Amino acid sequence: MKLETYPDREFLMLDVANTIAGQLADFLRREGKATLSVPGGTTPGPIFDTLSGVDLDWANVAVVLNDERWVPESSDRSNTRLLRERLLRGRAAQARLVPLYAPAEQPEAMLEALEDGLKPHLPISVLLLGMGADMHTASLFPGADRLEEALSASAPPLLPMRAEAAGEPRITLTAPVLREAFNIHILITGAEKREALERAMTLSPMEAPVRAVLDNATVHWAE
Repeated sequence: MKLETYPDREFLMLDVANTIAGQLADFLRREGKATLSVPGGTTPGPIFDTLSGVDLDWANVAVVLNDERWVPESSDRSNTRLLRERLLRGRAAQARLVPLYAPAEQPEAMLEALEDGLKPHLPISVLLLGMGADMHTASLFPGADRLEEALSASAPPLLPMRAEAAGEPRITLTAPVLREAFNIHILITGAEKREALERAMTLSPMEAPVRAVLDNATVHWAE
């Protein structure tokens, strides 16, 4: 694990956005295409704002969330909705969104179709993750119903996930997909999450799911 610390959050967000843009540009030059995976929530919003204005070949960039709540895009709980509002606009409006939600009562009903849509865009070129104070990442929550399966080396790319801390049912990228990303970045802010990161280094992935991706990750932190 590599830890990058920043004097303030504004500098952090700008530097991470620039790093991601540079890595995507490298993939586009070499491969002609790239896949970017990002978290939901409001914390990475400033990164999305910056990226949306970057001059890249966005038409050849696939964007997929790390995870999604099983709610329609009309819900204010939808990560996809936030992505459209903050990232998939301006120049980045040309990017291809790879969905992690489809209309159905439960995620199990659409799992195969969503996996079929995701697989052509793997492995991930650039992965940006968040981490909760409980040391979850994506929707890999401690105590989640299918966590052990999701952490397994033989896990499918996507799994439904239910956990007390998660609220709604979720669908999440699994540990093998996250680990196989070419560039892994984890974004955290504040003293509580810095302490959680240090604690995670001493625990197993079942206790601290973020541990599953830490070894090859660059963690970006500001107070």
